[in-house]
Amino acid sequence: MLAFYFDLTCNKVKFLIFMEVFSIKQDLPINRQIRAKEVQLVEDNGQKAGLISFEEALEKAESKNLDLVLVAPNTNPPVCKIMNYGKYKFEQAKKEKEAKKKQKVLEIKELRVTPNIEEHDFSFKCKNARKFLTDGNKVKITVRFRGREVNNSKAGEVVLNKFIEALEDIATVEKSPKLEGRNMFTILAKKADK
Repeated sequence: MLAFYFDLTCNKVKFLIFMEVFSIKQDLPINRQIRAKEVQLVEDNGQKAGLISFEEALEKAESKNLDLVLVAPNTNPPVCKIMNYGKYKFEQAKKEKEAKKKQKVLEIKELRVTPNIEEHDFSFKCKNARKFLTDGNKVKITVRFRGREVNNSKAGEVVLNKFIEALEDIATVEKSPKLEGRNMFTILAKKADK
């Protein structure tokens, strides 16, 4: 893209050049985009037609109202296939979309506790952590110190070790208890299935 403006201070036209950067997904060459004299042809039903001239292969594709697509350009001679290219691209996009749907996004769920947590609260948080781990997520358990509680950081470490012990049947410690500022945390991940 090219743009220009008039600079009043020196009475000159100045040009600005804007570059647009974008990526284009490399498509397969089809029909007249193919630059080979002879090709190895694969028919639309999957049968190999053998080594034939490019013009003859293109005529076969056009007679069937299909496209001649270069599928293996690096072989000698290149391999071309007769197919409906629009339908092929649509099915590829559909497969990519399905693959994205099946991907599991890994989340880190955080549970916040205090160093003097009561037994009922502990069991409730432990139950939530167990649920998160069975769903396949990682769990970050954070002990928050308020005021002068930070001077007794051992109490927070005891609480985190108690969580680790309670969840050891389902979880492994990914990051051991660590103090950062006024918070101490540990990260637990689900044990690998054997």
